[in-house]
Amino acid sequence: MARHIEEPSVDFSPFQTEGEELRAFDALQKNLLPYYRAFIEDQRREHTVVVVPSLTLHPGELAKIPGVEHYEERLLTQLMVLRYPCTRVIYVTSRAIDPVTIDYYLHLLQGVPVSHARKRLLLLDTHDTSPLSLTEKILRRPRLIERIRQAIPAPYMGHVACFNSTDLERKLALRIGLPLYATDPQLADLGTKSGSRRVFKEAKVPVPAGREDLRDTRDLVEGMAELWSEEPDARRYVVKLNEGFSGEGNAVLDRKRLGELPATASSRWKKVEEALPLLKFEAADETWERFSARYDEMGGICETWIDGEDKRSPSVQCRISPDRRPVIISTHDQILGGPSGQIFLGCRFPADQEYRIQVQESAERIAEVLVDEGVLGRFGIDFVVARNGDRWDTFAIEINMRKGGTTHPYQMLRFLTHGSYDMGHGLFRSQSGRLKYYRATDNLVSPRYKGLLPDDLIDIAVYNGIHFSPLEEEGVTFHLIGTLSQFGKVGMTCIANSYERADELYAKTSEILMAETKRTMHSPY
Repeated sequence: MARHIEEPSVDFSPFQTEGEELRAFDALQKNLLPYYRAFIEDQRREHTVVVVPSLTLHPGELAKIPGVEHYEERLLTQLMVLRYPCTRVIYVTSRAIDPVTIDYYLHLLQGVPVSHARKRLLLLDTHDTSPLSLTEKILRRPRLIERIRQAIPAPYMGHVACFNSTDLERKLALRIGLPLYATDPQLADLGTKSGSRRVFKEAKVPVPAGREDLRDTRDLVEGMAELWSEEPDARRYVVKLNEGFSGEGNAVLDRKRLGELPATASSRWKKVEEALPLLKFEAADETWERFSARYDEMGGICETWIDGEDKRSPSVQCRISPDRRPVIISTHDQILGGPSGQIFLGCRFPADQEYRIQVQESAERIAEVLVDEGVLGRFGIDFVVARNGDRWDTFAIEINMRKGGTTHPYQMLRFLTHGSYDMGHGLFRSQSGRLKYYRATDNLVSPRYKGLLPDDLIDIAVYNGIHFSPLEEEGVTFHLIGTLSQFGKVGMTCIANSYERADELYAKTSEILMAETKRTMHSPY
């Protein structure tokens, strides 16, 4: 019988106290603003981006996502910065990425020969497919860190780009010697479900009735009982883990499970306690035993379910630059799935014109609060909007203090079309002046896709004429290509000149993949 080998405990910090580390990090981060200003003034200045696409999140939550070990590929859109002729990229992953996938991204670059871009790209990997986060794997390999340092031209100028920021990313930035273009890990609580609700209230943006800062299931029982008493007519209630990911840490309780509202608090607590094991979980195969253990570990919130005959889930993507300016990057309508429609599957850009400016204005107020808190870099804000007669009621749901599912599609649009976002109208215009739209997904899934290699996918795209065309500024780009062969899953962004055309491209690509894989299903081998 194979034995589980415990990972040895490692002290990643060269500092004797946490205070010393925090002071050193603060000093390192002060370099980010002059680096940023210098690059804005002269984009031909030498600059190095060290991309560490680690999903440094709770491993139990990540395990719910099929193919999550390949999600380090989602930040390959960062390779598009190689269009700047003096920018270098060092991209580190757990396992080596298929060279065909790298070639695919480099060939999307416009105005830069692939050979020139390739000379400025260094790919490194840890040769480690364990469940540890990528950042921890790198920290366990001091010689790999030294290789990264040696690849950065002196004097150091650049930054570390990551998916999300924790104390591990802080330690790695200090080891590498480049500032982290992300929020200080000490502010991570602002991106939890509880922290989000506190920020929304401070920004005076409506939130669903609920309770935050619930430390464990005992708090949850009390909080749910209070919420039930205040909102007895709510059809459903939502329970969320503080650090749930892509909706997989959410669960729904039907009010019918609670019965009639008792008169006493103790009776309400008892009924809630009896009903919680009957939660309907968003994640497949989740159980109350596992969910409650995780709730005891990380805490969470409970809130009322927002109802409405016409209900949507828009999101706003924001960035706070090193000079402390909040910028609205985009609005999206999220495409959600799962048992109660809370799991992120994809998005449409931009959000519907009926409410996109409304949610954008709410996001601006929230971003101003986050600026004052010291937040830095990219983050997303999720909303629920419900039609109420001639108006849309808007509720802020959560802050994702990291890059997310809407980050890479928008980056691809911006780099491929050299355009910009018009905040006044909530629209994007390419360099040629065309309005641009897209539909994107991380979850185009079929058992038929299993066995397709990266080469196969690219052949299918080229042969069928769906590959992105710089001339037409339309077409399909793929991501998460590494998940295809084993998991039958791939991501794609369908860029077009209208909503309708983007949806057509999405449907056409899905049909092409099904048709192409049907031909090989009856192989005698």
